[in-house]
Amino acid sequence: MDALSRRHLFGAAGALATLSVLGTEAVFSEARAQGPAKDRLVIGMSLEPPVLDPTKNAAAAIREVTTPSIFEALGRIDRTGAIGPGLAESWNISEDGKEYVFKIRKGVKFHDGEPLDASVVKFSLDRLFAPDSTVPAKSLYTDIEKVEVVDPSTVKVTLKSPNSFLLYSLSLGDAGIMHPKSAPTNDKKPIGTGPFMFKERKEGDSITLVKSPTYRDPGSIKLNTVIFKIVKDPSAQVSALLAGDVGAFPGFQAPELVERLKKDPRFVVIVGTTEGEVILSTNNGKKPFDNPKVRQAIAHAINREEIISAESGFGVPIGSHFAPHNKAYVDLTKTYPFDIAKAKALLAEAGYPNGFEASLKLPPVGYAQRAGEVIANQLGKIGIKLAITQLQWPQWLSEAFKERNYDLTIVAHTEANDLDRYARDGYYWGYNSPEFKAKWREVVAATDFAKRDQLLKEAQQIIARDAANGYLFQLAKIGVWKKDLVGLWENSPTPQLDLTGVHWK
Repeated sequence: MDALSRRHLFGAAGALATLSVLGTEAVFSEARAQGPAKDRLVIGMSLEPPVLDPTKNAAAAIREVTTPSIFEALGRIDRTGAIGPGLAESWNISEDGKEYVFKIRKGVKFHDGEPLDASVVKFSLDRLFAPDSTVPAKSLYTDIEKVEVVDPSTVKVTLKSPNSFLLYSLSLGDAGIMHPKSAPTNDKKPIGTGPFMFKERKEGDSITLVKSPTYRDPGSIKLNTVIFKIVKDPSAQVSALLAGDVGAFPGFQAPELVERLKKDPRFVVIVGTTEGEVILSTNNGKKPFDNPKVRQAIAHAINREEIISAESGFGVPIGSHFAPHNKAYVDLTKTYPFDIAKAKALLAEAGYPNGFEASLKLPPVGYAQRAGEVIANQLGKIGIKLAITQLQWPQWLSEAFKERNYDLTIVAHTEANDLDRYARDGYYWGYNSPEFKAKWREVVAATDFAKRDQLLKEAQQIIARDAANGYLFQLAKIGVWKKDLVGLWENSPTPQLDLTGVHWK
């Protein structure tokens, strides 16, 4: 069966599944029975967070559940991507860009009653860049030289060199402020300062948060209970919506059924933007993918239009690891135009005239499953025979991301400003370019944002030219929720769900 036929079969199966709503009744009956409807929201999620501490694991699902609902950072990223006050009510930056002085909000308490002060902030920030730090995003904070307590409500951060992304990085879930007493157990029982506190987790099923009595602005929180319900199968997501068991899917995974849901007056369907670049992640440190000609051959064999068609047209083609809606974006989709003959010629030059066999390990998300079938078909036309392996999310994080035990995989990198990954030593795709690392240092140090934008364009061109990965498309944010639900974000400038002000009409 070819990829197109499989997609049609998948879409038909999904549509049929929406007609058998009663089959999911037992699965969701418990969640539906809890609490009055106007005080409670059930949010559907495709992926289950492996842990609940964003400093322990890179999975975006952790940040969606915990940031800023449980953990807050010094700054706060809003629905436009702008940075405003978080646990820091204000800050000052020195003229040379190397000193940041943060004024910490007074009277803030953690969910267990422990107070927030400058010493707690210092503890949290020190953990990010310490030599023995295992924080997934450690490289974002290695420009920090030291953190000092000026007084109980003032913290000074001194940098080794200017870093124009520092405020953004200190506003991420990765930099969530944690108390020394609860930090060791935040992976299973997270305790923060946010508007919601952790109540319980049912592995493989749901995570429940309740409104925190210690939150400093209780009037902004309209919900008493939020349940994150794990619904991995796209057809089951539709069934859950139609049955009323789930109130919202901010990241809906069945694009082939969007038009049907748009016609249903019970729902609002919003198609927005994300920072998620969907890429064919390539193990640059493993033969034959360490050969640039092999990677270039793959780039020439990719037909982005066909891949986006598998997403029912939702997605914007990309030629590098950068979001098209960013003002610094440069269109590099023609760097290696679709050309089967050229792809075969490059493979022959690389010493593989008859192609080779490789693995394609896929995480359990709809876009990866759909793109995987298409990619296998496309690369098969130039002699690269892919064996597809389906992985559960914890497996993918372990095998592909942590152990780098893979040839190719497909995943969306959903964080903004994530070109820095190409400068990281030991990152899972094994790309190592002194040229790019030098360029990235220029980007980070540029305090003139017009100059930084030009440098970002040059950085995009380096990884596109090197075909470091296969650049497929920018993931669309398909949000589906009940029409009387107000306040969810239309776009996703960072992988988080801000529930402040979310309420039922």
